[in-house]
Amino acid sequence: MAKTATFAAVHFSVAFSVGYALTGSVVIGGTMALVEPAINTVAFYFHEMGWQKFAENKAVLQEAFANSV
Repeated sequence: MAKTATFAAVHFSVAFSVGYALTGSVVIGGTMALVEPAINTVAFYFHEMGWQKFAENKAVLQEAFANSV
């Protein structure tokens, strides 16, 4: 859990720093620090679902590619 918490802190810090560096606005930097990680979390969920489906169908895909050559 500590690793997750420190990663979240780093992620928020990077998002804030980039937003602030690009705009000079603390408000925009803070908004980016909240919004970007939230959207990234949702994207990661769907990314994991895709990889799970890929893993479930890996043998079928390998056989299909092997037979197509």
